[in-house]
Amino acid sequence: MRQKGSVLLAMLLSISLLLAACSGGGGAKQGAEATGPADAAKAEELFNPVGEFPIAKEPMTLKMFAPQSAAIENLETNEFTKFLEEKTNIQIKWDVVPEGALEEKKQLMMASGDYPEVILAGSFSKADQMKYGQQGVFIPLNDLIEQYAPNIKQAMADIPYLKDAMTAPDGHIYAIPKVNECYHCTYASKMWINQTWLDKLGLKMPATTEEFYETLKAFKEKDPNGNGKQDEIPLTTAGKKEMWGGGLDAFLMNAFIYNDATTYMYLDNGELKFSPNQEAWREGLRYIHKLYAEGLIDKASFTQNADAVKQVGNRPDNVMGAVATALISYVYSPNELTPRHKEYVTVPPLKGPEGVQLAGYFVGAGNGQFAITNKATAEQQIAAIRFADYLYSEEATLFSSMGREGDGYRKAEEGEKTADGTPARFKQTPKPNVAQVQNGTWQELGIMKMTNELRDSFAVPEDMYSEDGYGLRLRNESKKYEPFAKPEIAFPSDIFIAAEDASLAAQLQTSIKDYVESNMAQFITGSKDVDKDWDAYVKGFDGLQLSKYLEIYSKALNK
Repeated sequence: MRQKGSVLLAMLLSISLLLAACSGGGGAKQGAEATGPADAAKAEELFNPVGEFPIAKEPMTLKMFAPQSAAIENLETNEFTKFLEEKTNIQIKWDVVPEGALEEKKQLMMASGDYPEVILAGSFSKADQMKYGQQGVFIPLNDLIEQYAPNIKQAMADIPYLKDAMTAPDGHIYAIPKVNECYHCTYASKMWINQTWLDKLGLKMPATTEEFYETLKAFKEKDPNGNGKQDEIPLTTAGKKEMWGGGLDAFLMNAFIYNDATTYMYLDNGELKFSPNQEAWREGLRYIHKLYAEGLIDKASFTQNADAVKQVGNRPDNVMGAVATALISYVYSPNELTPRHKEYVTVPPLKGPEGVQLAGYFVGAGNGQFAITNKATAEQQIAAIRFADYLYSEEATLFSSMGREGDGYRKAEEGEKTADGTPARFKQTPKPNVAQVQNGTWQELGIMKMTNELRDSFAVPEDMYSEDGYGLRLRNESKKYEPFAKPEIAFPSDIFIAAEDASLAAQLQTSIKDYVESNMAQFITGSKDVDKDWDAYVKGFDGLQLSKYLEIYSKALNK
């Protein structure tokens, strides 16, 4: 009976992989078709049953593409990497690029065809997923998930938005997103300000754009760091590609018009609109230019990366008045090694001159991270999807983000409560005085399944400034933003466009976004005049087919 079961399993596996190959359609070869049907008997020899570890009976190697964060010492020697390789018997051959260069390097890699078997953390838009899926570069994952990925399959059933966020209009899943639900992620466009400086200068928390201007001016002129020099940098940030929630527009523009700082689209009574060609956007640019022209904004804000901002914030004499970012931990580790982090609190959304007062609002799974390319053999496809499925487990999610159990976190003890006052499951145990560059976790790189339920199951301390209080602190700071969020106007991040529009949309998205951001920098710095050059700037969107771009996404919204 056991022998007959093995033969039947082998036959079914061969048939299913052959059918998956045949369903790829015309054009470029997809999935198993690119390598020939898998030898099911061989697959059975290579892998332990689903749910058992190691995944591979003998060591296997997969080449994986990922960005290298400056806060991670070395992905190759990383403790979580070593743990994964030991647990799965799958060795990672890393193909890494600097985090700040991800978009540029990724596009070059895909265009050249020099991509590896696995994209571990690619941040591919819905349009790009469609494009590379239809080209046959990304193989459909549906059958692999059905056969080998129970954690991912269960997540698709349990998380209301996930299946739709993963499934393209043609029915295929080409990439797996990161599930990273968290309250503070919903309100990522934050501004952090030095409360110590406010107190020293007798200033209240700014509530309007005018008050914010006066505050930055006081930071520049009144020596709040007390060193007798006018060396203060009132406001700094880094580019959005380098720092989550970075960029001068992410927080400030929401006092003039809704701005998600990513798609730049919003809904007005169900009608899709584009912020950067509106008169209110122009007024926002005029305001930010004023700050820049008066020396209240760090001139390096358009060119520096997150590491440079960290260096600004950690000078012997503190010179940083405010920083636009989702996380103050980009600048300081929230521990006693850098106690300066305690000086910073968030600025609630500012009210603009026309009474606009909004918070950026972000929900959903976002971009696709994990993909298997047509360079993977049938056996590598199985190994890769099972590797991805383990990353969706609770154990891997906690290790990836916090560290090994007993080191980065532990089981909760009796009496320890969550932020909601319920009995906790876990307690985070960060190491005291840990350097800002670490090598124990992936810091949530790639994919994982961090649901609100899991995140909220952790015990919280009474003191949000304590070594393990950072999560509570982010939660409390984010409460300032919730009253100003309007989910009904926020552009949904998980929308897929029609297959026939995918390639054009991907091209238009890149050119339009680049145009917005390059012109924004020119208007703010003064190399373009917001009055004299505005009409030509708006006219420039015609050549970029903005109307067609909005038409494509409007159709997707109304499908």
